[in-house]
Amino acid sequence: MIASARMTVLAALALWAHAPAQAQPRVAFRVSAQRQSPDSLYFAIAAADSALFTAFNQRDLPKLRSFFARDLEFYQDNEGVENYAQTVRDFGQMFSQPAPIRRELVPGSLEVYPIKNYGAMEVGRHRFCHMKNGRDECGTFSFVHIWRRGKTGWKISRVISYGH
Repeated sequence: MIASARMTVLAALALWAHAPAQAQPRVAFRVSAQRQSPDSLYFAIAAADSALFTAFNQRDLPKLRSFFARDLEFYQDNEGVENYAQTVRDFGQMFSQPAPIRRELVPGSLEVYPIKNYGAMEVGRHRFCHMKNGRDECGTFSFVHIWRRGKTGWKISRVISYGH
């Protein structure tokens, strides 16, 4: 109970520290059959999202892949469907490129919905940027992450990435 409360506070502080003062995240408040309040679920998923993309931005492939379930299905409008092994391979190739890609969550875009007896759905928008010809080149895209809560914590089992 104390560890859970501590995680909620840490997640809230991390989220607050990274969001502009005027940005107010949209939180889905639906009645959940799970024993987690909507706001604590929101902060748990926001913290997981932050950790996931800290690993991405640091090009830490072992850490990044630890967030994905082995039965991952990754749907992308311009790339098709990939499984866990293909997704990890693609991230490895991306990280080997000389120009690092960084991800930023669009402030105020994060929504979290409980999925009964499974986990949570995270919906939002994010920007990916990299240097090209000495300038930042960025694109903003929409995403849905399906998070499954298991004995070892939260894992992403499905990704839908669109708007490319």
